[in-house]
Amino acid sequence: MGLATTLLIVFVVGALATNVIGKRVLQRGESYLLKLPVFRAVYAPVKQLVAAFSPENELAFKRVVLIEDPAAGYVLGFLTKEFRLDQGRGEESVLAVYVPTNHLYLGDVRIVPKHRVTYPELTVQEGVRVFLTGGMAVRRALKSARPATEDAGGSDGAGPGGADHVA
Repeated sequence: MGLATTLLIVFVVGALATNVIGKRVLQRGESYLLKLPVFRAVYAPVKQLVAAFSPENELAFKRVVLIEDPAAGYVLGFLTKEFRLDQGRGEESVLAVYVPTNHLYLGDVRIVPKHRVTYPELTVQEGVRVFLTGGMAVRRALKSARPATEDAGGSDGAGPGGADHVA
């Protein structure tokens, strides 16, 4: 009985969300719920993470990246932002990379120098699949290329040594 009630509620909310009046009602209800401290603390981050998978979202994961980590080997993650960091030695280009650790919902944000990152030929959807399957969805041969950098001076985007191959 509880399962049928839950399915009915999900169906009704979905039907309401597909029309203009329903969207307004849901937005109003969401604004009321966001006034509750406990709900706001949990709901807002989860909503932001779910929105990150939407291709229409400008804050979505940009692409899959492979971080070269001398201590841990290669680390797969999602590029979320590129920015400049000045630590007193001049600006350097760095990337914010989200590295999921548990079912995509939990993870770490790593700020890494751009030169330590390569871009594997994986779509964001394929990257998600790799994490959800514990790595079993990785292709037998994966091609990964370094981005073009200001320091490398290369125009082909491969950087020194061309494309890297990771098996």
